[in-house]
Amino acid sequence: MPNSRCGRTGFTLIELLVTIVIVALLATIALPSYQFAVRKVKRAEGRAALLKLMQQQEQLYSQRMTYLAFSSSSTTPDQQRFAWFSADSAAASAYEIDALACPGLRIAECVLLRARPGTSRVNAGFSDKQCGTLRLDSLGHKDADGRDCW
Repeated sequence: MPNSRCGRTGFTLIELLVTIVIVALLATIALPSYQFAVRKVKRAEGRAALLKLMQQQEQLYSQRMTYLAFSSSSTTPDQQRFAWFSADSAAASAYEIDALACPGLRIAECVLLRARPGTSRVNAGFSDKQCGTLRLDSLGHKDADGRDCW
């Protein structure tokens, strides 16, 4: 009578459990690094959108001698020419962007662009506790709620 264990292939329960534990440990180590990298990429997306919008604002200023305030709820065609989100679409964006007058100045003198992460109008699942809101004004000031974000 041939041995019934011969010729069988597969894994034992112990081998399977050891493999699952190793994969879980690797995932536990890799996940925070992955999340950090995603936040950095999204933050770069927000900064790039602010720089692009500031170029558009400066072009408008050179034509009309004023900047233009806008937000996601803007209704005029002039205001709607500015993208209020940071990526190709609002749903894919990490930041909602708006423009307003710099504190203590008129909109004709200075515009402040703000990129707020993870609002209800963009990807609400995104958050950036390290940097929070990114800001750029027409006087050249770059700022954020946190440090080392620009």
